[in-house]
Amino acid sequence: MSTLLESAYATLLPAFAGLELDGAVRDFLASGGCSLLLGETRAEYLARAMSAERQGSESREQFSQLVAQARELAGQDLLIAVDQELGGIQRLHRLVPALPSAAEARELSSSQLTQQAAAVAESARAMGVNLFLAPIVDVVTGENPWLQKRTLGTRAEDVSRVSAAYVSGVQQAGVAAVAKHFPGHPVTPLDPAVAEAVVECSWDELQPTLGVFAELIAGGVQAIMVGPALVPALDAQEPSSTSAATIALLRDEMGFTGLIVSDDLDAPGIHRGRSIEATAVASIRAGADLLLLSSEAGLDSVARALAEAVEKGEMTEARLLDAARRVRALAAQLASARG
Repeated sequence: MSTLLESAYATLLPAFAGLELDGAVRDFLASGGCSLLLGETRAEYLARAMSAERQGSESREQFSQLVAQARELAGQDLLIAVDQELGGIQRLHRLVPALPSAAEARELSSSQLTQQAAAVAESARAMGVNLFLAPIVDVVTGENPWLQKRTLGTRAEDVSRVSAAYVSGVQQAGVAAVAKHFPGHPVTPLDPAVAEAVVECSWDELQPTLGVFAELIAGGVQAIMVGPALVPALDAQEPSSTSAATIALLRDEMGFTGLIVSDDLDAPGIHRGRSIEATAVASIRAGADLLLLSSEAGLDSVARALAEAVEKGEMTEARLLDAARRVRALAAQLASARG
């Protein structure tokens, strides 16, 4: 049986931009960590494209070698995640078949979309990648610099059809999809990655995006990411990734039983002046299972803070153990599908 600290490590999803495991990530895997996000640089994130240098230097073999090395260090099944967004950021660039643009996707039939998504996921899975942080299903109706050039459309029916086809194809190929960003960000003037963003909408204005999430849940999406901004229509105090009310809506009212992933805990929109450790405790306590953060955020300190929160009675042991169990269960399920 794993220790409390090992379970704390299991709830962390450290992100790094290269294809080498540094000392911090190696130690993380040896300590109980079982998830990695092969991310992008801030410049690539803003450009919605991988750099020419990256595209010219990275190979499928490098991904496979990294994953094999990580598995050996961890001694357990792993979640290996990338941003592979339909119409947005595509971390795997030319190494996998191309996804259509959002506009092209809206013109394709659902079966064509599913087929294309499955081809991308099969190619990614062959390199060891098994978790796509996609699709983005926010129905954006106003200003939103954070999601500019990343969304699937402004009509809920388009977003629903396209995202459902994408999720179906990806998951048929043995890769888990992560629908994001719950509960939706229709109008968000500030970028939560750099500011304390507030979603300026009413409860009624959230309904189109919530409806898309409801359909994806009914269709079996395996994971959902909660957003990084404050949504006063749902919770006026806590951003979605640390909001018990928001996660209760997802779990209890909408019946989602899969993995709940936080957005980037390093984002000002989430931490709002709190330490990364306090933010992590708040997110797990609220009901998140897997915490996205930089690999340079102090993984050991965050894991210790989670374990200490249980020891101090600030969070129940059952909550932390359940989060870790959900992460490990999905990793095992995807490994079984790979086999």
